[in-house]
Amino acid sequence: MSSIGKVELSAVGKFYGPIEALHDIELTVEAGEYCCLLGPSGCGKSTAVRMISGHEEVTTGDILLDGRNITDAPPAKRKTALMFQSYALFPHLSCLDNVAFSLKVAGVPKKSRRSQAMELLELVHMDEYAEALPDQLSGGQQQRVALARALITKPSVILLDEPLSALDPFLRIQMRKELKKIQKELDMTFIHVTHSQEEAFALADKVVVMTKGTIQQIASPREVFESPNTPFVAGFIGGHNIFSADFSLLNEGKFAVDMGGITPGRQCRYPELGKSGNYGFSVRADRIHLDAENSEDMDMTLPATIALAEYQGSHVVVHCDAGTVEKIQIHIPDDRFFKLGLEPGQEVVLGWACRDMNIFPPA
Repeated sequence: MSSIGKVELSAVGKFYGPIEALHDIELTVEAGEYCCLLGPSGCGKSTAVRMISGHEEVTTGDILLDGRNITDAPPAKRKTALMFQSYALFPHLSCLDNVAFSLKVAGVPKKSRRSQAMELLELVHMDEYAEALPDQLSGGQQQRVALARALITKPSVILLDEPLSALDPFLRIQMRKELKKIQKELDMTFIHVTHSQEEAFALADKVVVMTKGTIQQIASPREVFESPNTPFVAGFIGGHNIFSADFSLLNEGKFAVDMGGITPGRQCRYPELGKSGNYGFSVRADRIHLDAENSEDMDMTLPATIALAEYQGSHVVVHCDAGTVEKIQIHIPDDRFFKLGLEPGQEVVLGWACRDMNIFPPA
């Protein structure tokens, strides 16, 4: 792991006039980590990276890079490089001269700067296009050049603002593989803004889920998916159904769970709750099963009617109407779905195990 590139945001806030864009952000990105800021449009994730880069002023709080306070430092003095969504390549310069441009401004001799630029074009597999102009390149090729240009200043941190959003789905997958490979080879800190859960999970060591200028959860991709800590996180990342129920403490951490008259076949054990109350929880769509009333492994059962089935290749998303509960999604492997011969309007029983209920911490 790299020893440089640690980024710390301490009580960082941002106002645009009376509008609060970021509220009291506390975040540490360790050196060498690939961190993704994940959230819907307008949640403040792009504002956060632009503040780290120095392209937005900080209203409150401090930003540190390797222990050095860079809150008020100009962009050129921060040892960060921001890779724009639009790539922002100079249309009249070759790929080689685009990459070398910042060294030219810094007064580095032509031979040296072009040599360094060529090394980086080789790193991103664009050396054969060194003399090509940007409009002769595809979107993915332009992105590789933009990444090489960001790397040439030898920054401690690379900041990427929605770098893959303009690419078609196939190229997006290819480029995220390249980004991860380059980040690991260079052992650099990458902070990457995205609204795509799939993209964040594929790339990140650390995922920061944001909404309305606040951080909802900071965790590994696996932890975010398996244990979302708020209803917003569970809903935004997808693949989860959100419920609430009355949990009545019986003894030794055992609870009776009441979802409005729906009773479990067995008691559920949640010692971490500590007391009775109404708690929200989520259940993964692939952990809810059909016709489970005869299964000894299912603790909660729920009658429902199939409303819609969406074929997704390896699995089918089945939307079920359970009456008083919002529509429930379940993921069924494609071979099992077609074997069962399920149809809209069919009555089924849904079920899940206590262990698959992710309880949200009380607010």
